[in-house]
Amino acid sequence: MTRNAVLCSFSACILFAMRAGGAAAPAEIDLMSGAGTVLDVDGGITRAFTSNPDTADVTVIDPSQLLVNAKAPGIATLVIWTAHSRRAVTVRVTGDIQPARSIIEQAFPNEDLRLAGSKDAIVINGKATSQDVLDRAAAMLKPFATTVITNAEVAPPRGVRQIALQILFAELDRTRADSFGANLLSTGAGNTPGRITTGQFSSVNPTQVQGTIGAANRGTSTTFNLSDALNIFAFRPDLNIGATIQDLENDGVLQILARPNLVASDGKEAKFVVGGEFPVPVVQAGVTPGAITVQYREFGIRLAFLPRITAQGTVTMHLVPEVSTLDQADGVVISGFNIPALSTRRVETDIEIRPGQSFVIAGLLDDRVTENLSRMPGLANIPLLGELFRSRDRTKTKTELVVVVTPELRYPLPENTAPPVPQMPEKFLPPVPAGKEPGKGMTKK
Repeated sequence: MTRNAVLCSFSACILFAMRAGGAAAPAEIDLMSGAGTVLDVDGGITRAFTSNPDTADVTVIDPSQLLVNAKAPGIATLVIWTAHSRRAVTVRVTGDIQPARSIIEQAFPNEDLRLAGSKDAIVINGKATSQDVLDRAAAMLKPFATTVITNAEVAPPRGVRQIALQILFAELDRTRADSFGANLLSTGAGNTPGRITTGQFSSVNPTQVQGTIGAANRGTSTTFNLSDALNIFAFRPDLNIGATIQDLENDGVLQILARPNLVASDGKEAKFVVGGEFPVPVVQAGVTPGAITVQYREFGIRLAFLPRITAQGTVTMHLVPEVSTLDQADGVVISGFNIPALSTRRVETDIEIRPGQSFVIAGLLDDRVTENLSRMPGLANIPLLGELFRSRDRTKTKTELVVVVTPELRYPLPENTAPPVPQMPEKFLPPVPAGKEPGKGMTKK
């Protein structure tokens, strides 16, 4: 027998043993839900069986081919019988997560996120730049699976950006007042003491009139008490005529400037208060009616703001700046307590602005004119001399207020860098010249 004949006989024996024993290793097939595949089987198919028809079913097409359909995620075993053998095939069916994978790739193109699993459970693997990205990806996958497991690695957080807010309060208050009026008095002109006044400005009041009525006027003396000489006073003893005149112009300028600065983290609220408190008596009711307790009210410079940095690089802020000062002129006195009023400038608004830009969030222009006129009927209509029987008091007030905000992004100072401190306008204590230090150049007595 030749060598080729021996080899052919050996191959035939092996093929016969495989067909007879059917001990070949089972094959494995991985399919997605809804997919199918065709298996080619040699030897003629006589029968086919599936252990889990809900996961995968099998249909014999012809004696050499059968069709496997994947229905739902799971595992099924197919057993195929032929005329000379038996064969087992393991089928693993997974859910179709390709639509979910496409949505994640479109929503996060710069993230390394990989999906695995089925419609019952999807696992997110890979790396995420922040926990917020991972949370948003899990929320987007909820419609595609019953359970979403986040197994991705989150990069260490970077330093939180800081926003520094600069507020500028600029207020200019201009006041101008002018007044004119005249009060005339006679200490005996025409043998008649008396006075003439419009009543707008203080006049003199007679306190004594000496003499006998009906007698000769010679030697009779009169006395007037000047409660307010105004700003011009004139008296002619030979004519027994005097006058007090009010003729003034006043100009006043008041400027209030505050510039509070405050630094806050992105998305965190910050508050800043510089000022004080003043007591306010409060009358109690109830068990002890009439009792007075003291409550305190704040005044000064206050600033509160909540910044957020948007994806466009702008800064949105809810801010409440306030500047208040004590106003003694408008205060009240209650039960012996002098309670001052408050002059307040307050703004509450929401704005969006780029870092480094300035924005005027509030402005006020208040222009007021107050004028009081008084005159004596008849005498005030005399040409030229009529001005002496008229008086006026005019006040003009003009207030300008501007509030400007400027946000800036700030970062910590590098290591070993001295922080900035306020600069003194002048040296507090100049250095002592050499040789004149205390204790040097002094002789003992």
